Amino acid sequence: MELGELVTFLDEYLRIRQIPDDSLNGLQVAGTNRVLRIASTTDASLLAFRKAVEHGAQMLLVHHGLFWGNSFALVGVQYERIRELLAAECSLYAAHLPLDLHPDVGNNAVLARMLNLQDLQPFGFHHGIALGWAGALPTVLPLEQLREQLEKQLHNRIEAWPFGKESIRTVAIVSGYAGDLLVEGFHRYDLLITGGAGPPIFRMCQDAGQSILFAGHYASETIGVKALGEFLASRFGLEHVFLDLPCPY
Repeated sequence: MELGELVTFLDEYLRIRQIPDDSLNGLQVAGTNRVLRIASTTDASLLAFRKAVEHGAQMLLVHHGLFWGNSFALVGVQYERIRELLAAECSLYAAHLPLDLHPDVGNNAVLARMLNLQDLQPFGFHHGIALGWAGALPTVLPLEQLREQLEKQLHNRIEAWPFGKESIRTVAIVSGYAGDLLVEGFHRYDLLITGGAGPPIFRMCQDAGQSILFAGHYASETIGVKALGEFLASRFGLEHVFLDLPCPY
C-alpha cells in the first residue's frame, strides 16, 4: 500500500483535522513509500522505534506521539529517536484525542464494548467535544466483580475508590488521565472509569460519594491503537504487530 494513500485514509477516518488537540496528530515522520507491515504501540519512544524496526514495520502507529505543539532541537534523545526512524525509513503516525473519541476503534469505545455497555451517550467534554462514553450494564453488578472483570480484560491491576455505590448499573468512561472531566459524572452515574487522577480528584470523589475505578493510564490507552492496527490490517491486507511496552503510569 502507498504511504500517501494510507495517511489520507487515516486522516479522514480519524478526523485528524477536525479535532483540536495539543498533539501534532497525523504523519509525524515520513518513511518509505511502500507500506506492507505496520506496528502499533501506545507511546512514541526509542524502544518502540527499535522494536518496530526489528519487526520489519514500515509504519508505527502511536497514541502519544513526539510533537506536542512546541518545537525542540534535534539533539540528545530526540535526535536518537528521529535517527532510528529515518535510518529504517519507518514512518510515524500519531493519533491522540482523535483516537480517544473514535466511535469504533477509540480507547473509550473499546472499553465500552468490553463492558457491554448499552444506550451509549457522549461523556467527558473537552472544548465542546466528548472524549468518552457513558451507558448501562446489561445487569446490575457488584463493584468488586466489575473491577475483577476489567482487570482480567486489560491484564492490569485496577484500583477502586468505593466511595459511592457498590451495586453498579450505569458507567461513564474516559481513558487516560481524565482529571476534571470526571466531575460532570458525579451523581449521574454509579461508576466512573478512567486511567488515573491526582489528589484533587481523590478528594472530590470522596466528598461527592462517587465510586471510581482506575485502569492505569497506559493500560486504558493500549486498546485503541491496537484496535486501529487490527482494523487497518483487515481492511487493506497489511501485516500488523502490536508492541506491548508497559509503563507504570
